[in-house]
Amino acid sequence: MIKVAVNGYGTIGKRVADAVSCQPDMEIIGVSKTKPGAEAYVAKERGYPLYIADIGKKDAFIKAGLEVAGSVEEMIQKADIVVDATPGGVGEGNKALYEKYQKKAIWEGGEEHELAGFSFNSSCNYDQAIGRQFARVVSCNTTGLCRIIKLIDSVFGVKKVRATMVRRGGDPGDIKRGPIDAIVLNPVTIPSHHGPDVQSVLPHISIVTSAMIVPTTLMHMHFINMELKNPATKEQVIELIKAHSRLGLIEKSTGITSTAELKEFTSDLLRPRGDLWENGIFADSLSVLDGTDLYLFQAIHQEADVVVETVDCIRAMAGDVKTAMESISITNKAVGLTAIR
Repeated sequence: MIKVAVNGYGTIGKRVADAVSCQPDMEIIGVSKTKPGAEAYVAKERGYPLYIADIGKKDAFIKAGLEVAGSVEEMIQKADIVVDATPGGVGEGNKALYEKYQKKAIWEGGEEHELAGFSFNSSCNYDQAIGRQFARVVSCNTTGLCRIIKLIDSVFGVKKVRATMVRRGGDPGDIKRGPIDAIVLNPVTIPSHHGPDVQSVLPHISIVTSAMIVPTTLMHMHFINMELKNPATKEQVIELIKAHSRLGLIEKSTGITSTAELKEFTSDLLRPRGDLWENGIFADSLSVLDGTDLYLFQAIHQEADVVVETVDCIRAMAGDVKTAMESISITNKAVGLTAIR
């Protein structure tokens, strides 16, 4: 069993912990929090040993009815692999600790590519992650872009990608974020960081991205245009998407035309936390003009799509499962991912 520690039990960390705990070849040996709170109580209910960054705050946890298993440093020593799900910019400071104990570590997309020196996506470069000490799972938006771009490029070739990200203002539980009454260019300049981030996984892809933030919490929405090297039909692209286990196709018959309706749908399907692990591609939006100009809209659940990728990254770095197809199959089955069709 691969012993996994989750350093940072927040929006992504708690989902990673749950996904890891149901894998047949992994176990959670601990999660970490900096202070008592609702998520610490959830960790207790889940039965995850709780470690804290500042052992001097142990009394505050005990007073709150939360047993402390030890310090984060002690947790790291017990792990085979650490998933660092601390807030963006914080994880960089933890690298020295992972190096001190010669532990493998995975950072999430809030950190820069240079920190790990390798950025991961299950569909694109699983084999390059095998046996690595450090890796970074790319952000939710980049994950969604990489999945669909890699698929189309592998069959038709992609000459150029143009994509606009309409981004949520904050996660549902994040009361400190905005905007409330604005559409914010983020950034004002073009390209946004998403294009270079895609190129950290798919360096040969020519891509220009832009992004804005809107007053919603549920998901991001992408508008994507791919200029293809070879002709394609809408029907061919749809069949490719249907065959990909992490690309969901939202049919017109569902009546779903928004992220709100899609989130309600995943909740009604009794997905854990209503999570959408796959890309939500709107079938009606998919068009191929003049044979080589592909357009589509896709919804990306910012809290969820990187979770299954992180599980695959753990498995690749452990080195026991050598192919992406095998790992993806194991992960999907364990979490209950049957792509929307």
